Amino acid sequence: MNKHSISPLEMIISFWRNRALIYALTKREITGRYRGSYFGILWSFINPIFMLLVYTIFFGHILQVKWGAGEDSNVQFGLILFAGLIMFNFFSESLNRAPALILNNPNFVKKVVFPIEVLPWISVGAALFHLLISLIAWFLGYVFFVGVPQGTFPLALAIMIPPVFLTMGFSWMLASLGVYFRDISQLIGPLMTTLMFLSPIFFSMSALPEDFRILVSISPITPAVVQFREALFFGTTPTIFSFGIYLLVSLIIAWFGFAWFQKTRNGFADVI
Repeated sequence: MNKHSISPLEMIISFWRNRALIYALTKREITGRYRGSYFGILWSFINPIFMLLVYTIFFGHILQVKWGAGEDSNVQFGLILFAGLIMFNFFSESLNRAPALILNNPNFVKKVVFPIEVLPWISVGAALFHLLISLIAWFLGYVFFVGVPQGTFPLALAIMIPPVFLTMGFSWMLASLGVYFRDISQLIGPLMTTLMFLSPIFFSMSALPEDFRILVSISPITPAVVQFREALFFGTTPTIFSFGIYLLVSLIIAWFGFAWFQKTRNGFADVI
């Protein structure tokens, strides 16, 4: 029986060693989703632009929803909402696909020598591509509706680092569990919906009652949503301490997920 390293260093080395493969398969994954459609990969840009317009018009102009007490916040609610959804959608897209990553690629497990630990990187890479496209759409919307973007806008890219590792950790765990427990894939959808409403996407943390605020704070995606939105729209950034703690926790979860995947992968071929 092959022994696969669970070292945290191996988690990084595996990515670097297979970076060309990850890039090629991620590119194939992205283009494959739009193959055969008239607009092709342009749909990855059209969809977020359309959703941004829907949020802005429906919540801002029709419902007159306000995020805060500012006089002009009702028009900008769509931008604030979309900023939080960009981060959540990245998390949700990756985890919804994670339980089937191994099941959908049995040949990689049985017939060829393939580093199957990179499959979650490919899934997360495709989701990250859509996040960046949505971020461009958000940027254009902000310029159109508000004006010059906040100076903290570029820092949003750094704020994306902890959620990437956090998502990788959960993806490795779910990819492994999905092989042994097929019902996992059926549970992820409802769990993601629950998590969406337990994350401060449609509301601010300050608007919550104290008891419920504690519950929302437990959500693993809450820090990412809040920090990402604050940097994009409100021009504030997390403290080094809060960012560092979130990064450390995300790295620990990533390593735990990787170690779990490495420990359980030898049994994949017997179950598929």
